[in-house]
Amino acid sequence: MYRGFWYAEALDQESALAPSLSGSIEADVCIIGGGFFGLWSAIRLKQANPDMNIVLIERDRCGSGASGRNGGIATNWWAKYLSLMQICGEQEARRVCEAAESAIDEIGSFCEEHGIDAEFRKDGWLWTASNQTQMESWELLTVALEKHGLNPFQLVSPDEVRQRTGSPRVLGGIFDPNAATVQPAKLARGLRRVAITLGVQVYEHTPLKKLERSERPVVHTPDGRISAKKVVVAMNAWGAQFPELRRMITLMSSDMVATAPAPERLKAIGLDSGVAITDSRTLLNYWRNTPKGRIVFGKPLGQFGFAGDIETIYDKPSPAADKVEQEMRSFYPQLHDVPVVSNWTGPIDRTLKGLPNFGHLGGHKNIFFGIGFSGNGVGTTVFASRIIKSLVEEANDEWANCGLVDQEIKLFPPEPFSYIGAHVVRNALVKKEHYEDMNKKAGWLTQKLAALAPAGYVPQLNDIKE
Repeated sequence: MYRGFWYAEALDQESALAPSLSGSIEADVCIIGGGFFGLWSAIRLKQANPDMNIVLIERDRCGSGASGRNGGIATNWWAKYLSLMQICGEQEARRVCEAAESAIDEIGSFCEEHGIDAEFRKDGWLWTASNQTQMESWELLTVALEKHGLNPFQLVSPDEVRQRTGSPRVLGGIFDPNAATVQPAKLARGLRRVAITLGVQVYEHTPLKKLERSERPVVHTPDGRISAKKVVVAMNAWGAQFPELRRMITLMSSDMVATAPAPERLKAIGLDSGVAITDSRTLLNYWRNTPKGRIVFGKPLGQFGFAGDIETIYDKPSPAADKVEQEMRSFYPQLHDVPVVSNWTGPIDRTLKGLPNFGHLGGHKNIFFGIGFSGNGVGTTVFASRIIKSLVEEANDEWANCGLVDQEIKLFPPEPFSYIGAHVVRNALVKKEHYEDMNKKAGWLTQKLAALAPAGYVPQLNDIKE
């Protein structure tokens, strides 16, 4: 199986493999999926309930899916405050954002406590503009946050933002100090180790074949079965195989490249901290450096999954690597001779609002799910595991009753309309944002089609709720 840069590097450091499941076993809780969400949930449940028999199965190796392929950028949710207000109301939106904010420090303290070398650096997030159209695209949000006395963002001068990013293309931005970067695959492998140490039974190379929705659910794998009191579906984009979840998300790829190490060159241009950087387009450019002086740069330009089928799409090099590299070099022309040495792709389970949903699968009282992290799962899955813990424990608390549980979520169209529409909208976005890079305006039809895209960071007028 093709391994991207992050995961190959993590396996060089630690390559232990848990056994695959063979035979029939019983469990209090079976978690399907060994990424960030499944591992954080297993750890949180086990720490709170040491005697609970928790089994976790993973189709490949823990962290080999989206958790080990993303940009390694852990942001909080203040950028999603307006969308959360629409869904949850002001008070709940504030509580959820505060929980997401605390998750950043929780990652750092967890890594320190358990000796996980995930390269955690809490150096903040620069939300920038890379063309004139994007300038002040965050203003709707920051004005609303200030109105409620909540704004964590700091305005950065054009000179300072160019100095801190090292890029002449960046025109302006704001800064959130409470964000971090990590080596995501090393974090996932560390979570796996801690889960096993706590007593979670982990089975790798054990894909789900069938979920039997009986009173006591049964998880079937190629060579075994798990009868569990409770089941948690923590499969990220792979959860689209369930009809109830498929239309909650659209499956899209994000494509990434990594350069060779050039620490002195990056230090010379000012990009020598662990700051996370994004611009303000819908087809988001996001990047950061690594402690060894690489630039890791990503952009969603690749493929869409049809009807939940992603088995063969993402386990290969990125089909859009050349375009991603070209975009990276437009930000750093002074590094034109630093070679790109790796590229990869991974799936995003994108919802229309860009926020996850949690609940009972098909209304089954003993089967729970979380899906739709929309490319922001590094930090989000930490506090999302609190929701799963409360649902599994049947607690009547603030997390079981969180505004993100059992939302009346707006669905994507059925196939083949969703697949066809995704390409039409993506192509319109590419065209619209290409025009904006030239300080031009796309045509009326292109703008209307691009407006159908799922929500990104940039708030829209219809996000405002008084």
